[in-house]
Amino acid sequence: MTPVALVTGARGGIGRALLPRLRAQGFGVAAVGRAAEPLHALGADACIAADTTTPEGAAAAIEQCRAQLGAVPTHLAHCVGSTLIAPLHRTKAEQYGEVLRVNLDSAFFVLQAWADALREAARPGAAVLVSSVVARIGVANHEAIAAAKGGVEALARSAAATYATLGLRVNVVAPGMTDTPMTAGLLKVAAMREAAGRQYPLGGVQTADQVADVIAWLLSDAAARVTGQVIAVDGGFTQVRPLVK
Repeated sequence: MTPVALVTGARGGIGRALLPRLRAQGFGVAAVGRAAEPLHALGADACIAADTTTPEGAAAAIEQCRAQLGAVPTHLAHCVGSTLIAPLHRTKAEQYGEVLRVNLDSAFFVLQAWADALREAARPGAAVLVSSVVARIGVANHEAIAAAKGGVEALARSAAATYATLGLRVNVVAPGMTDTPMTAGLLKVAAMREAAGRQYPLGGVQTADQVADVIAWLLSDAAARVTGQVIAVDGGFTQVRPLVK
């Protein structure tokens, strides 16, 4: 039976880059977004409309995947996310709530629905959630998104411990600044792109393909002994400092 992978946030830069990689690995791929029609151009085997920020929507995404592809998704890449660049004193309660809803609530409900389905089916599997470097090192004016993504990382570690005996692996990638539609506004000015790139020891702004490569590896059998990990894909931003000459 062809293994099935579910990719949420499939229209985003990282999700879009991940889809062909998973198909190349032999997965049947279900793409999930808020509307099904825009997903058809992505080349997925199933296109699913679901609001994964609610428990009902997350469960529906799993069930629709099963209905369309004939199997529970043993592999999950949860790429839903948003950002907010604002200090605490300029962050409204409504903005904070929305950041948590899109980033942390969606991760919790999707991971919960996925784990429930695999427990019922008695199948092993692997999941990857998406965090951010701002959850790993203090970056000014990112308090809300840092709190949300920090929650995503804690969620993954606990779930990895809970479900390890069932053969479920749960990991996280934490990208640095990545060239995607979400960051297009920040990077469209050449001076801003150059300034952003100078923050990273390896230099430059990374591509969605580079992040997708790491997610695809974590979902593959090559990472069979990796669980509960947060892997920073950030050009060294959170761990090293370049030599200044």
